[in-house]
Amino acid sequence: MSTNRNGGPLSGIRVLDLGQYIAGPSAGQTLADLGASVLKVESLRGDQARRVGVFGEAMVRAYNRDKDSIALDLGHPEARTILHRLLADTDVLVQNFRSGSAERLGIGPEELRRRYPRLVYASVTGFGSEGPSRTRPGLDIAAQAEFGLMHATGAADGAPQRLGFPAADVTAANALATGILAALYERESTGRGAHVETSLMEAVLSVQSTSWGEYTLTGDAPRRRGNGQAHAAPAADVIRVADGMIVLSAYTSEKWSALCHLVGRPDMIGDLRFVDNAARVEHRAELLSTLGDAFAGMTRDQAVALLSSAQIVCGAIRSFDDVVEDKDVLASGILVEVAASEGDSFTSPGLAFTLDGRRRTSSAAAPAVGRDTVPVLEQLGFTDDEISRLFDGHVVAGATSHRTTSKGTRS
Repeated sequence: MSTNRNGGPLSGIRVLDLGQYIAGPSAGQTLADLGASVLKVESLRGDQARRVGVFGEAMVRAYNRDKDSIALDLGHPEARTILHRLLADTDVLVQNFRSGSAERLGIGPEELRRRYPRLVYASVTGFGSEGPSRTRPGLDIAAQAEFGLMHATGAADGAPQRLGFPAADVTAANALATGILAALYERESTGRGAHVETSLMEAVLSVQSTSWGEYTLTGDAPRRRGNGQAHAAPAADVIRVADGMIVLSAYTSEKWSALCHLVGRPDMIGDLRFVDNAARVEHRAELLSTLGDAFAGMTRDQAVALLSSAQIVCGAIRSFDDVVEDKDVLASGILVEVAASEGDSFTSPGLAFTLDGRRRTSSAAAPAVGRDTVPVLEQLGFTDDEISRLFDGHVVAGATSHRTTSKGTRS
């Protein structure tokens, strides 16, 4: 395996990423962005995401930067032998197989940790590994549906809606990466790895902790309320302005008073419909209508500037076309320049934090399927003839030809 060329706090850490789609590869991407050397282990046809059109291509592009790729048929004993040779020098293994699949291949956590005590084995499933749904396929949409997120998302009189991004997948990936880092830290004192395990189910429940808190306090299950918050107003409410929409949050008594003075409506402070938070929640529709009238003649920028002058939380509702030119986004440096193999480049969001102000500014694009199969096998000590036999027997595959030239090198 190659080493990550960008340094970082995980420099020297070696990762085998057996993940597909988002949850596994995204966790591996975090480790790569932190400096780990990540080898993506794919089937001979590659990560399944590579075969589902633009959406899948976006997954590969977003979550496989700066990784190497080897293509192995793990159903073949010789491929598993190669995997074990890699594991001898691996710190972390990441996989998001359906529960039980890794065990059937002989690469489950118990067996591998017995053979490699320092290995941090990280796995993510759809519904956990213990309950009755453990063998069900679990994708993001199913987790959003089954664990309350969709039921609470959407207009009050509308159908349930999924969030506009794969919330379960990326949240599970972040949880898995956090667990991996904790396990690596613990290994420094114990000398032993750990099995880090999460699921889309647990991730979706975790991100709804505030809603869960409201549920335990009131006994009322969260339900669809549009953009507003169930027990606060105006909070996360949408206001239409002259050239679009904004959101604002001013539900404390101090901010509500400041908002009323700011829009020239101090009379609303004593209005019994809006006199306290409970009243504003009860009369939310009238409240939004009144605020809409007050902001109707302003542009988004004017409204945001006015509200910000009084330290009232607000934001203009904008599309990606606006976001890519946002001065705060550009100043943060979160958009990493990714060099594609074809010579062009594109930007991608990188890590959502800095270390002592340090942040990576460039990255290499996701590899083609098996791009690094040959060099990885060479590093493991396989001869030209052995590599040719592995290719011919469909044990391995790769974008790089395994045939030797007259000079004895591979083209």
